[in-house]
Amino acid sequence: MRRSALVRGLLYLGLLLLTVFYLLPLWGALTTSLKTDAEVDTTNPLSFPQRPTFEPYGAAFSYLRRPLLNSLLITLGGTLGSVALGAMCGYVLANFRFKYDNLVFLLITVGIFLPFQAILIPLFQTIRSLGLYDSVLGLILAHTAYGIPMCTLMFRVFYGELPSSLVKQALTDGSGPWRTYLKVVLPSTKIATVTVLIFQFTSIWNELLFGLVIGGPRSMPATVALNNLAGTLAAQWNVQMAGSMLLAIPVLLLYIFLGRYLIRGYMAGSVTAT
Repeated sequence: MRRSALVRGLLYLGLLLLTVFYLLPLWGALTTSLKTDAEVDTTNPLSFPQRPTFEPYGAAFSYLRRPLLNSLLITLGGTLGSVALGAMCGYVLANFRFKYDNLVFLLITVGIFLPFQAILIPLFQTIRSLGLYDSVLGLILAHTAYGIPMCTLMFRVFYGELPSSLVKQALTDGSGPWRTYLKVVLPSTKIATVTVLIFQFTSIWNELLFGLVIGGPRSMPATVALNNLAGTLAAQWNVQMAGSMLLAIPVLLLYIFLGRYLIRGYMAGSVTAT
């Protein structure tokens, strides 16, 4: 009994130390963002500010205001588009058998393994030929197309867990495939939908490369703007850290309020996969 308690105590201590070590960069960014320029140059990044100020946040927000709005529009559009199309593909591939259905699924999911760098040139040429270079719509289309394979894979796993009798009964009662999806499948897989939404939102919000290549001054996302802010000659570390905190707030709030659905969704997927 005592040995078990000792082992458990050492385990908790180790986890506590790992948590503190993991949170040190976040703490350093937070404390630095609340310091004046003079205090940043003369104090340790991890030390608490002597006279906290929110002026760095004002400076960062004035610079990132338009890029943050662009990021919000791009993320919402790309997330909703990829999730909607991926859900349709996953629903069909999970519940309906047709010739070469496994081949179609394979061809779709191959896109998951394509790195961003491998498609930059054809993507740039396509977006430019459509007249969508340096536009929010162009970035939304790029993220939607690139997100469909992952969303299809995740939804096929989640929808495959549903009892096939539900879908068959709805079809027998006269509901068409899409009415069955809207009235039966979708309400039964809310956790799965929230899981994929959170995954896509986080991926698109933090993405940098597409914004650099097919974005421009008018459609610049916040990740690119923050990178430009860090690349100035006179580095204002407090303003840069304040900008990084502003960029992290939406994702942080998303995980705080919807994180429990994400964990339940991942656990459901892992059980299905086994």
